[in-house]
Amino acid sequence: MNKKILFYDTTLRDGSQAEGISLSSRDKILIAKRLDQFGIHYIEGGWPGSNPKDMEFFLAVKKAGLKRSKVAAFGSTRRAHVKVKEDAQIKSLLDAGTKVVTVFGKSWNMHVTEVFRTSLKENLLMIYETVAYLKDQKIEVIYDAEHFFDGFKANPEYAIKTLQQAARAGADNLTLCDTNGGTLPHKIRHAILRVKRAVKTPLGIHCHNDSELAVANSIQAVGEGCRLVQGTVNGFGERCGNANLTSIIPNLQIKMGYRCFSQARLKELTSLSHYVADVCNLPPMNNQPFTGRSAFAHKGGVHINAMVKNAKTYEHVRPESVGNYRRYLVSELGGKTNIMIKAQELEMKFQKDSPEAKKILAEIQRLEHEGYQFEAAEASFELMVQKLLGKFKSFFKTEAVSVRTEEIGAGRPRSIADVKIITKDMKYFESAEGDGPVNALDSALRKALVKTYPLINEIRLTDYKVRVVNSEAGTAAKVRVFIEFQDKKKVWTTVGVHENIIEASWKALVEAIEYKLHKG
Repeated sequence: MNKKILFYDTTLRDGSQAEGISLSSRDKILIAKRLDQFGIHYIEGGWPGSNPKDMEFFLAVKKAGLKRSKVAAFGSTRRAHVKVKEDAQIKSLLDAGTKVVTVFGKSWNMHVTEVFRTSLKENLLMIYETVAYLKDQKIEVIYDAEHFFDGFKANPEYAIKTLQQAARAGADNLTLCDTNGGTLPHKIRHAILRVKRAVKTPLGIHCHNDSELAVANSIQAVGEGCRLVQGTVNGFGERCGNANLTSIIPNLQIKMGYRCFSQARLKELTSLSHYVADVCNLPPMNNQPFTGRSAFAHKGGVHINAMVKNAKTYEHVRPESVGNYRRYLVSELGGKTNIMIKAQELEMKFQKDSPEAKKILAEIQRLEHEGYQFEAAEASFELMVQKLLGKFKSFFKTEAVSVRTEEIGAGRPRSIADVKIITKDMKYFESAEGDGPVNALDSALRKALVKTYPLINEIRLTDYKVRVVNSEAGTAAKVRVFIEFQDKKKVWTTVGVHENIIEASWKALVEAIEYKLHKG
């Protein structure tokens, strides 16, 4: 049995239809290059007849130097009662100049009569003539049977007739689409078994995630013989998203033995996932299977104790196999085993039942009771341990800090921060203006420190998050502030907690700078 699976990425079209995603032509080229580097077999670039930006992409991608992936243009069958050669949308597909074209046609009789407002017979002609015409142009044609599973449920005979028309016209692949994302896995199986008796053309699968089953349905379809899997990186897509390729690929390859990509390529999966999220200007989903930051993170003390003895106790695959890594989270739930593991990472040596371990655990429990959370702020944890053990070198002392915001309500508020800092060399007083109080504090602190510590210029603030700890207290509630910094080598996060959001931010900001100076 041939167990080679082909993957068709539609992040640049279906994925860009997700709420909150807007990709420029340059963004699309960047993602296409990364998908090509990974080795995705097909990249759907967009619908050239729908907007100028997609056609711009097809012109630019020819110069992008893709080496592994085939680029596909996407469009519809010809319009009803229009000659295929005279259909402007079909012409735009040819103008895209791709060697692969994917066209969708209606499988559901309700869509034919109520959306296309034409006859079932005309729809069959639209499918046949479009596919045949594109094949005459020596193009590889993938036929997307839109709403196939809903159409099969409503009128199985007609749904299969639409596939037979595409097959008879020479389609290279018939992809069955669960467009509304409402089909259950056993229904996917039933429909595919019926289809396989009716057509011999290779089959593909395209699932949406409206029932949280897009990955399961795609895997089910592969098990029934589909050899082309369509989806998006991170499952991005309209409504609830598309089938997530970053989950489908490792499940098929690691657990089911299908030939997808080399082991070296598979180890790039996590970086691919995060890269696409960054270009889409979306934060990577921490709890995403396989590639999420939390996918192999362990917090509970019982779990951690077992993991130290055998990683298989709480991990279904090795994190390294998909380019991820194991993390032991520091929290009041972790116990002394977790502290020992983190201490080893920090190259500190003391015994599990030592006074040092007990002291650190007690401090973690105290601070987390106040609202701190160290699992997402490992830089703060490291500094805390260094200070408790008397191994932290103080780099500066804060003598006075103030910040004010003026012209609030006028549409152009500005914040000014003043800081008085004492370093090993001398005392500095600096002021800075910023877009907000935290930005102003960051700028003023840097100005005060940079003369003594020039490496401050290497870092930049990349993320700022605020969480309410005890919302029942209303406007007097404590807030937890996370601040993320990075330099050329590392990203680190610190945390501050206080009833005053500026004070909490200042604590996190100071620790972020201290961490950089401590690490060098």
